[in-house]
Amino acid sequence: MDQTPLVSDDIEAGAEFIKRLNASWPVKAACWLREEERFRYLYVALDGLTDTNTDEAYGEVLRITQEMKDHYIDPFRVKLIRLDHPVARAVLDIYGRFPGRRPPHADGSSFGGKAVVETYIYPPLAAKS
Repeated sequence: MDQTPLVSDDIEAGAEFIKRLNASWPVKAACWLREEERFRYLYVALDGLTDTNTDEAYGEVLRITQEMKDHYIDPFRVKLIRLDHPVARAVLDIYGRFPGRRPPHADGSSFGGKAVVETYIYPPLAAKS
């Protein structure tokens, strides 16, 4: 179990990972979550993720994490989720409530139907042109 707090290196690594993943899969929402007595996971909501392409998407996760030289992301701590997943819906709701502002960082609360001790929500990515 991961008891260490989320630090700027983790946040920066997640941001770089999300940016790279967004180049091949549309990332619509992302956040770090740590539930009580569990590890911290990077939840990434992908537009178009289905049962038939999940393996392909996780292959991209593995490729990107292996290519990243300046930051480390454990590929087994990345959870790809659909837009209808409760965590994705919670992040998208926050994006709607805080447009144009950095989403809040919350600790010790409930998020997306999960009891969490730590949450970091990434701001939405700019739309591709």
